[in-house]
Amino acid sequence: MARTATFERNTSETQISLTINLDGKGKCEVENPIGFFDHLLRAFCKHGLFDLSGSIKGDLNVDQHHVIEDTGIVLGECFSRALGDCSGIFRSGCFLFPMDETVARAVVDFGGRPFLVCNAELSGIPLVSLNANGIEASFQTDCFEDFWQAFVNSAKCNLHLDILRGRSDHHKMEALFKSAARAIRSAIEQDMRRYGEIPSTKGIIVA
Repeated sequence: MARTATFERNTSETQISLTINLDGKGKCEVENPIGFFDHLLRAFCKHGLFDLSGSIKGDLNVDQHHVIEDTGIVLGECFSRALGDCSGIFRSGCFLFPMDETVARAVVDFGGRPFLVCNAELSGIPLVSLNANGIEASFQTDCFEDFWQAFVNSAKCNLHLDILRGRSDHHKMEALFKSAARAIRSAIEQDMRRYGEIPSTKGIIVA
């Protein structure tokens, strides 16, 4: 059975709709107005083998916080709905991802209890680039943790993100997205020895 889900969030601040296939090929076809954020989501899909489509819109005239945080809410809700009662999955996973001078670690547990520890060691200085029209565009690095906090709240998972070493904010964030993708991929894989049972001694994943 396909593990897919669609979720929409429409508020006065953001309009976000995403569809996910947890057992995809890593395709990311999302209309995303923030260049570096788009880069991170594409890396997440590629390394997690998740297919993600949809659109992201919001009040960028204010700043990027609402758009990035609400995308985390929608993406997490997609995971929660696609996983259902979490029957048959491994439930937890971890991965170390190196990227040049940076080493990132992600550890995740889809146990129904949201909690985030994020030690990204970021400078807080926005990454500045040019968009397709040659106009200056930036990524607010202080929104990085907000995205993951929103994700774990909606996905109902426990996630620890740590930079073990690194210098470049670009590398740190990208490596963390990639390591998170691989850890999540490991956690939600079907465990053939579990025969579809709930991966908890309680017999239920607490929500």
